[in-house]
Formats: sequence, C-alpha cells, structure tokens
Amino acid sequence: MDEEQNQNSKKTDSKAGENKNQASDNPEDFEKNENTKTIKEKDPETKILELEDKLARTFAEMENQRRRFEKEKEEAYEYGGFSFAREALNLIDNLERSKQILKNDEKLKNSDALNKTLDHLNIIYNDLISIFSKNNIQPIESLNKKLDPNLHQAMIEIEDDQKEPGTIIQEIQKGFTLKNRLLRPSLVGVSKKNENIGKKNEENKENLKKK
Repeated sequence: MDEEQNQNSKKTDSKAGENKNQASDNPEDFEKNENTKTIKEKDPETKILELEDKLARTFAEMENQRRRFEKEKEEAYEYGGFSFAREALNLIDNLERSKQILKNDEKLKNSDALNKTLDHLNIIYNDLISIFSKNNIQPIESLNKKLDPNLHQAMIEIEDDQKEPGTIIQEIQKGFTLKNRLLRPSLVGVSKKNENIGKKNEENKENLKKK
C-alpha cells in the first residue's frame, strides 16, 4: 500500500510540474509577467514626470475653458442687445412709411399741416438715428456706392446709362450694422445698361467692321 501511495504522489507531482511548464511556455502569460515587472520597476523620477505631464494637461484644459468663457462673456456683453436692436429698426421703417403715406395724400399735398407734420417726423427720425449711433448702431451708406453683397441686397435693376452697372441708385430700405456686425442689409435698386442702346452699339460696331 505504501508503494502505491508513493507512486500516486509522484504522478501528481509530475503532472503539477508539467502544468507549470505549460504555463511558463504560454506567450501571453510571459508578456503579462513582463508588463507586471515593468510596472513594478518604474522609478520615482518616472512617476513624477508622469504626474507633471498630467498636471500640465489639466492646467492647459482649464486655461482653454477660461478663455472660451471670457470670449462668450465679451460677446454676450457686446452683442447681447442684437435682437433688441434689430426690432428697434421697425421704428425707423414705420416713420418712413408714415412720411410716404402723408406725402401721397392728395388732400394734404402742399399744405402747411403736411409740412409741419413732416418736420416733426424728421426730428423724431434724426433723434432715433442719433440714439442708435450712440449705441454703435450705424446706418449703411448705399446711394451711389457699388453693390456689396455683404451689406446690400439688390431687389430691382434700373436702366441708367449715366451710372456704371451695379451702382446703387435707389434705397428701398435702409440697412444697419451693430459694431461692424450686420443687423440687416440695405434693400436697394442697382443700375444696368439700357438693352436697346447696347444692341445699337453692337450693330454700329458690326457696321464699322464691314466698312
């Protein structure tokens, strides 16, 4: 019986040895062991450098967030009244419409009452423009200027041989800016060449070539 027990214990020991050898031959286990050794072998200087890098990244992110917050705060302060300013432009439009209606009224034409009313409306209009200007709301200059798509919106073309094509010769609705930001574009009419004159010029050129 003792001999059988000894043989069984030897077999058990040999199997355990084989399992140990198989485990050591596994590449994945070997790699894990190596990585564990590497982690354990990090010296204090390496750890300090890693911590300093993490701190630097954290501070950089905090600084970026602070700058974004400051920029948003400045824009909110400068352009916070943007919507209000755009709505206020309706006052200008209504004044202009009222003046046109009064001027086109046949009963009021050439009357003292009309002239006095228009004078009062002009005073109110100029006061509004002055208040807007003090708050950095500026009217866009349009008449006799070249069409600028960033500031003007062409609504109609008007034949005019005295002006270079694309010149603004009519202002339908005045545009405004707020601190160089467009509140609304000017609605304008621009000049274009008379088509009949252009055809005649082409015909004259052809006739001259034939001669």
